Amino acid sequence: MQVRSIAMKAAALAVALLLSVLCLAAQDPIRLDPKNPHHFQYDGKTIALLTSGEHYGSVINPDFNYHKYLDALQADGLNETRLFPGSYVEVPGTSFGIKRNTIAPPGDRILLPWARSAEPGYAGGGNKFDLTQWDSHYFARLHDFLQDAQHHGVIVEISLFSSQYGEVQWKVSPFNASNNINHTTEGLDLKHVNTLQNGNVLALQERYVRKLVHELNSFPNIIFELQNEPWSDHPQLESVINPYLFTGRDQYPNSVEVADLDSLAWQSRVAQWITSEEAQLPHRHLIAQNYSNFRLPVRQLIDGVSVVNFHYAYPEAVTLNYGLNKAIAYDETGFLGRSDDAYRRQAWNFMLAGGSAFDSLDYSFTVGFENGTDTEPNGPGGGSPALRKQLGFLQRFLSALPLVDMHPDYNVVVHAAGAATHALSDGKGVFAIYLDGKGPSSLALRLPSGNYRGEWINVVTGEANAVTNLSSSGDETSIKVPEFESGIALRLSRALY
Repeated sequence: MQVRSIAMKAAALAVALLLSVLCLAAQDPIRLDPKNPHHFQYDGKTIALLTSGEHYGSVINPDFNYHKYLDALQADGLNETRLFPGSYVEVPGTSFGIKRNTIAPPGDRILLPWARSAEPGYAGGGNKFDLTQWDSHYFARLHDFLQDAQHHGVIVEISLFSSQYGEVQWKVSPFNASNNINHTTEGLDLKHVNTLQNGNVLALQERYVRKLVHELNSFPNIIFELQNEPWSDHPQLESVINPYLFTGRDQYPNSVEVADLDSLAWQSRVAQWITSEEAQLPHRHLIAQNYSNFRLPVRQLIDGVSVVNFHYAYPEAVTLNYGLNKAIAYDETGFLGRSDDAYRRQAWNFMLAGGSAFDSLDYSFTVGFENGTDTEPNGPGGGSPALRKQLGFLQRFLSALPLVDMHPDYNVVVHAAGAATHALSDGKGVFAIYLDGKGPSSLALRLPSGNYRGEWINVVTGEANAVTNLSSSGDETSIKVPEFESGIALRLSRALY
């Protein structure tokens, strides 16, 4: 009887696991919410994407325990990560000054979509790659990562390509002729890699994109990004942040650049590969275009793009492009040192301006510290358990709103003494306001007539203090702001009778 009971329990567990997998697979892919395309819809819910994530190497770094990593994201309510799937890699301890770089495992350990050949000589270490053969171990790891991310409610933005930035990275690229046995174009300039003038590399890039798109079609929790920071290898100056600088006016980080025509033509081809491959498959996934750094009114998007990514963005990136009716995402930050304060403020300002997503590079995720507790200096940015918890407060703040109805509100705040503000409202009496700065402050609001309840949120601790006895006759209403440092948030809702 005991053996029979154990067998029955095992069978029941197997059935439960199978049903769980089938339920996960049955989800529709993440999409723009049809009622409000400035936010996403996933698993039947309107959501915003927020994260402080590892440096994009979860899959290609076989020593990185992504199960612990995804546990850490979920524990703080974060729901996005970016992934570089293998067309671009970095050099350990060298690229961008990152000492423990998850996207730069030792070259003889790195796991890419392509199988190793029998010929030694890969610049990073180990044998060269055969770009006509797939590595089954890589795809098994990729599938497992995406399935576990799906289980944790984490959306994965897959950046199919990236700029090379310089010879350091190009030297270890699998597309570099010295690193494969397929005789890719000898002497190919790194500036031509992601253009239509890249010789026989183009066909190999197409094969790679179609393989990934086909392999991953059943996963609902992915967004395909065409290329990371395409303007880096192909810059075209469009604007500057501060025109009054005497020196460095047209240089990073004051310059606002977009990708040039050669890059855009190639990116358009990548988008065509995605859409034509998915036309033969059951599901369609969102496509993201990394448009520029900082802020800029979009001139024209590539056909098929639904998500507009900015890096190191100002809230104005949302304001200038809200009329596109696309998702506007703060796709990367993380070069402002180790202080949590800067990244938290960026997140609140951007999301309360109407942003769709916020993604901060978190250098506390390293091999052996996949729970995000490596707080030793590690590159140009920060990231910490404290920051992730604080971004979780923002996620909960947004989740408590009727997000599908929320839009930027430029009229509700008349004035906030000593603080910059961004606000959302639903047009029916729900308001969300962020004050960036520090107290003391006073807040003058223009609210529709009625009685209101709500709460002040300490964005550092998550502590909430109730707002009581607030009423408006439709004219200007003053409200006392609690003492605060580094920002404070207010949520108000008109009482219904």
